[in-house]
Amino acid sequence: MLKQPKSEYSVAWISKIGEIPQASWDALAMPLKTPFLEWDWLNNLEVSGSATGKTGWLPHHLTVWRDKQLIADGEFVFDNQWADLAQRLGIKYYPKLMGMTPFTPAEGYRFLIAEGEDEDELTAVMVSAIDHFCDRHNISGCNFLYVDPEWRERMERHGFSSWLHHSYIWQNQGYQNFDNYLGAFNANQRRNIKRERKAVDQAGLLVKTLTGDEIPQAMFAQMYAFYENTCDKFGWWGSKYLTKRFFEQLHHNYRDRVLFVAAYDKEDERHPVGMSFCLYKGDRLYGRYWGSL
Repeated sequence: MLKQPKSEYSVAWISKIGEIPQASWDALAMPLKTPFLEWDWLNNLEVSGSATGKTGWLPHHLTVWRDKQLIADGEFVFDNQWADLAQRLGIKYYPKLMGMTPFTPAEGYRFLIAEGEDEDELTAVMVSAIDHFCDRHNISGCNFLYVDPEWRERMERHGFSSWLHHSYIWQNQGYQNFDNYLGAFNANQRRNIKRERKAVDQAGLLVKTLTGDEIPQAMFAQMYAFYENTCDKFGWWGSKYLTKRFFEQLHHNYRDRVLFVAAYDKEDERHPVGMSFCLYKGDRLYGRYWGSL
């Protein structure tokens, strides 16, 4: 049987992260390697109209307090995207409670627990709250997606079963420069890579990287246009959840985490012909969205 919350804990589900003090949330999120559980990123998703019932994602933040101090929390959403299909198949599968950052298939999700707290005890408290929430709202179950590998082991001890996700992670094996990296390939592979890189220059393209204050405010709207175009090209699989407002807000409160890779025609260095949107934190770089004319 799962432990019940001790009297010293106060458990609350909050539908808007804006109702949780940013300093309290980020005190738990900032030490993590992932940027996708930080208050500004999650708040941008909500207030921009990206994570809403219309897109099939209803944010719910599970919080645990002691004496008005936030000591643990978790990011959850109702995922209704497949509800219609499940209904046609006669399967009562959605709505389902999902533990993840919306629209973010990047490894690193976990409960946020204050340093010095009993993590196993608080995890049990939160799992119990999840069980009661699902029972009360007639939800079929709860899944956690793209979790931190160490945290996965902890959740398995609390009765959860693990499943596999596909993702692509490049790890720097101590390469000092690009030529050093090329040394890991055979001669034919090195020749092909050099040929492809030379083709970029021959096409008359100039590639720039910009981050933080280097990024012009207008570039965030340009990135949205590329993102929108890419989503439209791939139809349903290019699910266009993020709004233009989401991208524009990042300039104000999250540009220090943003890295743009922009390609320009050498004759016009003001208007990019292709862009890639990445986030970084510490020694990790996350590629998220891209597009071209």
